[in-house]
Amino acid sequence: MAVPTPVNGQITDAVTQANITVLAQAPAMAMGSLYQAQANALSILFANSVDAQAKLADSFEAITDERT
Repeated sequence: MAVPTPVNGQITDAVTQANITVLAQAPAMAMGSLYQAQANALSILFANSVDAQAKLADSFEAITDERT
């Protein structure tokens, strides 16, 4: 402890360790959130691509059925 306080030293050490742990884990938590957001966006992109392809296939089928 740098400054003497009326609080028990073990308590201040425990709080300091908890604060350091939170600060140390912050970059990993941020990267985890970023990866999760990117995976979600990519899955939406693929779902939209599949949906668009299915709609184009339906349109093509409707066009080719009318001409025959």
